[in-house]
Amino acid sequence: MERLDLADIGDFRIAHGDILGTLAKIEAQAAPLKHLVALGGDHTITLPLLRALARCKGPLGLVHFDGHVDTWPESFGLVWGHGSPFYHAIEEGLVDPRRMIQVGIRSPLHRDIFDWTLGKGVTIVTAEEVHESGPKAIAECIRTVLGESPSYLSFDIDALDPAFAPGTGTPEVGGLATWQARAILRRLAGLHFAGMDVVEVSPPYDVAEITALAAATIAWDYIGLLAPR
Repeated sequence: MERLDLADIGDFRIAHGDILGTLAKIEAQAAPLKHLVALGGDHTITLPLLRALARCKGPLGLVHFDGHVDTWPESFGLVWGHGSPFYHAIEEGLVDPRRMIQVGIRSPLHRDIFDWTLGKGVTIVTAEEVHESGPKAIAECIRTVLGESPSYLSFDIDALDPAFAPGTGTPEVGGLATWQARAILRRLAGLHFAGMDVVEVSPPYDVAEITALAAATIAWDYIGLLAPR
């Protein structure tokens, strides 16, 4: 870790009350950065981060840990929201859906959204499949899907079971244990990651800061993947 060139650059400026304005501001601020690890709230921030990266790297591979697919064209009437970032990312060509894998999915889901996501070529791994197969098999599946081209990692904290991460807005029971997520991540060394985020942490809902600790540890494990070996 000591050989990595790391810096905390603070918070992104946003346009309060203006979702599209905020997305534009985040994209502009992220564009010059060589490699970004973003710690966030709303999963919507992933969309402008992918836009900034895809500008210089082309369509990215994506490993997405989450309890939800987040490929809804709109969610509760909101087109630009945390239920839709990967719908837009696919439609805008920011990610290659054939090199996209979602891990930990378990929320109720309309059949047409599920079929659309699979139809685009996305690989969906449910939380139950993680429990049954184990971290080693899931990590091997991720490596196969992503291949050797540049990829992005997006970790929604609600991929974890609420027992391990209660501090989030849309918890889903039956999720990953913290140790499972870390065991999967630690087996992804050598992949060509171009950036990552950890999102949907809501401190007011947290208990004894265990969600914040889990999120920080996930980010730390990711940074460890980048360390020279």
